[in-house]
Amino acid sequence: MKSKIFMPCIWLFEKRAVAGPDNKKEVDLNPVQLAETYSSMQCDSIFVYDMSSDDKSHEEALDVIKEICAHVAVPVIGTGNIKRMEDVKKLLYAGCSQVAVEYAKDPELALTKEVSMKFGKDKIISMLDHAGQISGVNEVLPSYTEQIYLRNGAGIKEAAMESKLPLVAFLPEVSLDKIIDVLSFANVCGLSGALVTENYKNLEALKKVCAENGISVRMTNAAYSWSDLKKGADGLVPVIVQDIKTDAVLMMAYMNQEAYEQTVKTGKMTYYSRSRQSLWLKGETSGHFQYVHSLTADCDMDTILAKVTQVGAACHTGSYSCFFNEITNRSQKQENHNPMHVFEEVFSVIKDRKEHPKEGSYTNYLFDKGIDKILKKLGEEATEIVIAAKNPNPNEIKYEISDFLYHMMVLMAEKNVTWEEITTELANR
Repeated sequence: MKSKIFMPCIWLFEKRAVAGPDNKKEVDLNPVQLAETYSSMQCDSIFVYDMSSDDKSHEEALDVIKEICAHVAVPVIGTGNIKRMEDVKKLLYAGCSQVAVEYAKDPELALTKEVSMKFGKDKIISMLDHAGQISGVNEVLPSYTEQIYLRNGAGIKEAAMESKLPLVAFLPEVSLDKIIDVLSFANVCGLSGALVTENYKNLEALKKVCAENGISVRMTNAAYSWSDLKKGADGLVPVIVQDIKTDAVLMMAYMNQEAYEQTVKTGKMTYYSRSRQSLWLKGETSGHFQYVHSLTADCDMDTILAKVTQVGAACHTGSYSCFFNEITNRSQKQENHNPMHVFEEVFSVIKDRKEHPKEGSYTNYLFDKGIDKILKKLGEEATEIVIAAKNPNPNEIKYEISDFLYHMMVLMAEKNVTWEEITTELANR
């Protein structure tokens, strides 16, 4: 039995988080802070609705959504101002796990079909205004999407019995009995709307009540308690931290019981600072938070491996990883690098050159000359690949492809495109 999800909403208007689709009053937190707060309060995903009405505002909203996705580990579902497939692509590139296509008229059916075939139906959610729309699309939508968001929860029971797809119901404030009643339907896979958004601080308690009533929910519980771990003489457990995207080892720190339990509860890496003898939330001052994907103990239960999404640099020096002081290297061979790690490292140097120009840098020469020069070099390198491919020596094409990839990354930095966006697009094909 799949667990039921609880999904709070962020309503974006002019780059601000507002109270709702019909209330433009700004909430106390900015959109990223709000998303981080939701993520630490047992929410299972976050619904972000762009309320912009023109392309310029839409692009600005996409920048905010991209930042939200970078700062939380839970899935983000994006929607709003979707007029064409390009808008869906931009939301996925911004980091959204799925995109909800509003469905009310025939044009949305054509768009749903188009984006489903392009990105896969697991990436697309159909959003209906009310239960009465289900009968008109019941035979069609299962081919193009795997889930429906019902924005008006009235008639949810009838909708759950009629729909051929799982439903997430957007509900207003209702009684606890009503919540249990709605979630008892097998075809209702979760709740959202004002009910969840206005009660996000109580999600842990709400989930416990659901579990007590036989409803499967996702609880952030540790399989092992602090007492199960073997501590050192100082009562601490060492933690090795690894980037979930690149597999790079970022840092090593320590946890005491409070840090361990805070990390499990909030989803943000929290340590015990031996020098300050106090709790240390990573990123609290720098903004370089580490969002937990998994915590795994080793065979002796005396060391934890944490896989995280790293925001910014892991090291206080500004380095991506704390491990950069090579002591010795007896290998005569080049190390086996994680390809994605190599791309990210080279790309980070190129981006740093753009932000902090260095005299005599060829990369800065390209940036200074502008887009036309970058494109000219990229075209020249593409031609060199074609020529090298006719050469029987396989090494030549490797050199030329490397040159091409470097110039391509300069273009990516110039146009603010990331490797994550590129790999996401490739994965969707």
